Amino acid sequence: MKKVGIYGATGYTGAELVKLLTRHPRAELTFATSETHAGEVLSTIIHDAPNISLQRAAAAPLDTVELVFLCLPHSAAGLTAVAALEAGACVIDLSADFRLRDAEQYKDWYGYQHPAPDLLRQAVYGLTETARPEIAGARLVANPGCYPTSVLLPIWPLLAAGVINCDRPMIVDSKSGVSGSGRTPQQHLHFVEVANNFSPYKIGRVHRHLPEMEQMITRVTDSPLELIFSPHLLPVPRGILSTIYLPLLESADHSAVRKTCEEAYAGEPFVSLVPAGQHATLAHVLHSNRCVFGLTFTGDTLIITSALDNLLKGAAGQAVQNMNVVFGWEESAGLA
Repeated sequence: MKKVGIYGATGYTGAELVKLLTRHPRAELTFATSETHAGEVLSTIIHDAPNISLQRAAAAPLDTVELVFLCLPHSAAGLTAVAALEAGACVIDLSADFRLRDAEQYKDWYGYQHPAPDLLRQAVYGLTETARPEIAGARLVANPGCYPTSVLLPIWPLLAAGVINCDRPMIVDSKSGVSGSGRTPQQHLHFVEVANNFSPYKIGRVHRHLPEMEQMITRVTDSPLELIFSPHLLPVPRGILSTIYLPLLESADHSAVRKTCEEAYAGEPFVSLVPAGQHATLAHVLHSNRCVFGLTFTGDTLIITSALDNLLKGAAGQAVQNMNVVFGWEESAGLA
């Protein structure tokens, strides 16, 4: 058994991690931190959680664990990662602190000097299905954002296939459940504000997941691909549905494009393509670590519908999946 800890265990993502680790066959949750609930017992806040006392982050016993999960705000996560790595623990960071590889770009988008710029090149971007060799044995894994996971997984096989027309923009229209904004109370997320409503937010080049997606796309394509990203707040507790309008070259063969996606994810436990004529929905993925996507061709545009649970495949589930790869365990351990 590997001993692990969670920083920020009582937020929505941290609570999902607690539940996953409680049933994991090869990991034992040794400590959990919470600034709000320090001194309380974890099981009184999260049902079926271990009876361990919540601690403040500064008091976490790093010398007792081999890996920590960071469910902390940006900048705070980076500083904690430094301390954990110095103590000899591996780190899976669910914040944004190690997703971008350029410290200046991080400052531009997050408004802070990066707390540990020397670690940016060491961090592995943990989109699991695309980076297993790099994740295996890694000491620092940057868990992807929920929106980027929903977008990058379905387009990944096509980025290197030479079928995308980079002279036209890719348009991404995404909808997320309210839990994607975290547990901290905010007026615009109150029930009376969200119920019976459906609203866009951070339209244009504003959302912080945009540079993360562009960074990954440019790692694969020779030509830059313009990305137009429009997120929306969906009046449901959890789940993401992204509709992606991907421009194809006129010469792209539709059946070959579909075959490329089928072959890329054949045998994958957590990514699947729905049959032709069907579309991905939240019902396919809620409360699971799955990303499901569908393909619809209309002329030289491929419309992709992609769905996942933002708290699982978009956060805690993918983090556990990455832990399994780091330690060389069965990838579905604790996630089936």
